[in-house]
Amino acid sequence: MDTLQFVPIMVTGFALALGMTPLSRAIAMRLGVVAIPSGRNIHKDFKPMMGGMAIYVAFALALLLFSPPQHLAEFGAIIGSATFLALVGLIDDRFDLGIKTKLVAQSLAGVVLILADIHISLFRLPLLDYGLTIFWILAITNAVNFLDNMDGLAAGLATIAAGFFMLISFTEGLPVVSALAAALMGSAVGFLIYNFNPASSFMGDMGSLVLGFVLATLGIKLEFGSQPPGVTWMVPILILALPLFDITLVVLTRIMEGRSPGQGGKDHSSHRLMSIGLSQRWTLFVLYGACLFFGMVAFAVSVETPERALVIGLAGLALLGLLFISMMIVRRRFQLRST
Repeated sequence: MDTLQFVPIMVTGFALALGMTPLSRAIAMRLGVVAIPSGRNIHKDFKPMMGGMAIYVAFALALLLFSPPQHLAEFGAIIGSATFLALVGLIDDRFDLGIKTKLVAQSLAGVVLILADIHISLFRLPLLDYGLTIFWILAITNAVNFLDNMDGLAAGLATIAAGFFMLISFTEGLPVVSALAAALMGSAVGFLIYNFNPASSFMGDMGSLVLGFVLATLGIKLEFGSQPPGVTWMVPILILALPLFDITLVVLTRIMEGRSPGQGGKDHSSHRLMSIGLSQRWTLFVLYGACLFFGMVAFAVSVETPERALVIGLAGLALLGLLFISMMIVRRRFQLRST
């Protein structure tokens, strides 16, 4: 697949999402699929939640329109799983299925990928690799779902992450990964036009589950010719550092405070940054900047010599650890004292 073919994939995804988001807003309002203001949310008015329909349709059509025949079976498994999760997300947005039902649905989507021979091959032992694949899909899908707590956050970070997946796949000669990343990036940016603060449309679980699932798939599909597995395992983790950081922070916080990990609350990275005085937009810019930084670290790991790449990657992970400690301190000093 020619590199220039990824341009129409991205442009098509962008144009379709941009054009379909107003339609999805109208359908959401008519069906009553709206986000209701509550103590767990930042927004103060009702917001239509079917922006995920625009993301999903734009992503799927962009791939199907420009997919070469030799990749149709692989793309079919990915799009089929994304379709299933989009439907599950839509039902959840309207009726609130609960975390257990969504975890089962995400696991089934992971099984479809494994049956299509899309899985992690780190240990070269099927039982371990398949188990790690399901865990990775659950972790990333729910991490992006958790990030959908502020205007423009999940869509913006997904855009940046998809951009780095596309960049690295170009350098490694991976046309399937590049096409997936281009379609996802284009559709996410098209929706972000309406979702950036102040948002006129929310993606809902219909969008966040699809974004998370495809990002997880990109991490699985990313392969390297020269770098050893002892180094390359860090690349997708660093690209997706912000979603993984946030879900780990939130889950541990809720467990430590005696709450269910699935219980909503204002304990995400975004909420903690706002508690120290940042506005919503500045919070977005800080998190976008962090995502860009760790994406550049991931790119450096992918192109440097194995010895230097290992040092760079471990330094990036160590920095995440320091940021984690900082966020825990912010929680205690600023959030808990004000409640």
